[in-house]
Amino acid sequence: MLRLYGVSASDLSAFATYLAVGLTLPGMLLIRCLYRGRRTLVEEIALGLALGYAIEVPAYIAARAAGLPLLVLAFPVGTYTLFLVVPRLRGHWKGGPRRASPLWWSWSIALVIVYLVVWSAATFFRANALTWPALALSHVDTPFHLSLIGELKHHLPPTVPAVAGEPLLYHWFVHAELAATSWVTGVEPVVLLLRLAMLPMLAALVVLVGVIALRVLESRPAALTAVLAALFMAAPSLHLGSNGVFTWGGIQDAAWISPSQTFGGVLFAPAVLLLIDILEDTDALGARRLGRWLLLAVFLVAVMGAKATYLPLLATGIAAVAGVEAMRRRRPPRPALIALGMTVTCLLFAQAVLFRGARQGLDFSPSSVSLHLWKEFTGRSDGPPPAAVIGLSFLFLACWLFTWSGVLGLLGRPRLLMRPAIVVMTGMGTAGLGAALLLGNIHLNQLYFLRATYPYMAVVTVYGLVTAVRGSRASPLTVAGAAGLGVAAAYLIPLCCGVEIPLAPGRPPALVYLPYIALAAVLLPAGIVLIVRRGRAGWALTLSMVAAIGLPAEAHARILAIVQGIAGARTEALAGPVTEPSVPRGALAAARWLRGHSNPDDLVATNDHVRWADPNSCDSRHSWVSALTERRVLVEGWAYTAKNWDRLRPGQGPECTRFWDIARLRSNDAAFLTPSPESIRRLWTDYGVRWLFSDERHAGQMARYATVRFRSGDTAVYQIHG
Repeated sequence: MLRLYGVSASDLSAFATYLAVGLTLPGMLLIRCLYRGRRTLVEEIALGLALGYAIEVPAYIAARAAGLPLLVLAFPVGTYTLFLVVPRLRGHWKGGPRRASPLWWSWSIALVIVYLVVWSAATFFRANALTWPALALSHVDTPFHLSLIGELKHHLPPTVPAVAGEPLLYHWFVHAELAATSWVTGVEPVVLLLRLAMLPMLAALVVLVGVIALRVLESRPAALTAVLAALFMAAPSLHLGSNGVFTWGGIQDAAWISPSQTFGGVLFAPAVLLLIDILEDTDALGARRLGRWLLLAVFLVAVMGAKATYLPLLATGIAAVAGVEAMRRRRPPRPALIALGMTVTCLLFAQAVLFRGARQGLDFSPSSVSLHLWKEFTGRSDGPPPAAVIGLSFLFLACWLFTWSGVLGLLGRPRLLMRPAIVVMTGMGTAGLGAALLLGNIHLNQLYFLRATYPYMAVVTVYGLVTAVRGSRASPLTVAGAAGLGVAAAYLIPLCCGVEIPLAPGRPPALVYLPYIALAAVLLPAGIVLIVRRGRAGWALTLSMVAAIGLPAEAHARILAIVQGIAGARTEALAGPVTEPSVPRGALAAARWLRGHSNPDDLVATNDHVRWADPNSCDSRHSWVSALTERRVLVEGWAYTAKNWDRLRPGQGPECTRFWDIARLRSNDAAFLTPSPESIRRLWTDYGVRWLFSDERHAGQMARYATVRFRSGDTAVYQIHG
């Protein structure tokens, strides 16, 4: 399938070899040494790959800082040498006793991974090409991520390559990982970003979620249910039409467009697994358990720079465990307090050092979600009335509590409800939902807090549901029937109510609540009757009906979209409004020539500052020049810089702001629009620019004052001589 979407056999072979020999195998050796226990080979591979990633990044940072990027290979070479030379470590090459795994379980996990590959091809590969000019039609954030990979290939500490000199206050460890992989394998960053890198991360994440679910649930059918719930969990959408806020669910939805979220997820899952083992171990501080603490520290440090969003969630969960354990045992729980201290230390370091307190446009704004829902539901740009703000916020909260309502199955078993594993994951889910409701960002970036908790709330929800079903002794056939009724309701209510969003002009906004009122009118009486007549069994059947609606809510929404014939709406939205005629011909060839004929420290100037959809637009999310040349640019696109985020007014997007350094922008543009010896020389003397990357459709006669070094289509490269 990858070959069909432009990946060469040599690239695939080089990537797979490095993944296996450079990351997974050395990671597996360390896992066998530090985290002993019976597990399957696939579980060891997933843990080994995650640990390989976690160690590769700091190894590459050190190698890049030393000016020897290929020194990143010291990690696998050093690991192999250590495990060959030290007699006590040689036995880990063979591994320990394996845990048996039923064939159906292995095939089920394999099919889930196959689904993710097919899903990636159908929804992402198809819309994001590798060739020019179609590459320019890819997701709006693609050039941003590519530019950061190029920056991390050549510089450390990194800065924002699209605006020379601006600090990079972002989650950049995934870009360092891709830069290291590109150096070792020779695979182009664009191929890694748009085709290869996320696939093993997703596969490892699926396996690790399965391991956590099995550790907590102690049942493979239940664990598989939790894995599937992690993929398809969402707030139930009972409307017709595309509803991004509610159906933005599942761990795969942002896998490719937010590589930092995916990378953070595959590093965070082992941390959660280790933490569960530590918190539920009566001898967690024993000398034989030090390997777990060391691994936990490694993964927390890796998460710190991969996606620090996970850390406050984990801190909340651990704090909840500490509080519950202190009340139960009348003494402070040392393992929980130590883990909390480690997590908070990493969080504070990330905020103070890596991000320098940057907010990235995130503020306290309890009305943020309701404002977006109002626009999405009604199609109106005016602000919602106060009653609508309260109503839509409550609807969002109620829908997520509905999806997670399986947790209520633990109410009758307080000892299970207070298990450290359940408390820590429930605390994470509560914090994620709270952050989604209380924080605000013009692009809804606060929802990444909620998204980070999906796998863990899936485990807790299924745990409660399974506990209720087991305690009720309801027959499997009866439970399946109740779940079937829930699935029927998930489709019949939207189709019968027929509320299509955005609402047509003139239709009352209150209509958006109708399907949910209908759902409550169906489920509440049915649940009451079941509970009154059948007691515990009725309670379990009610939870089964609810779970069948909420846990696969994203799948329901996609199927309804297919029924309506709008299945491609979300995929098309990824590509943005750019069209091929607006893309400069020859830009990729010119960028590759410049990359091959310049020094990585050379500074480039360009006359492209806004997305090619409309040269007269205000959308400054443009960084294709720095992305394709792997060179720093004097000023290209400034939308995602920390300084730009901090300048935003309420309701203003980062893409529609003026550049703050007017003198720099004026000097830059004068060299292209009104070229002269003075304007060209100013870029050299005042800013150190060595190259001009020109979109000739919007430039003057520059060849009179600078040397043409390469020309292709609409694009030319000029060199400035001092």
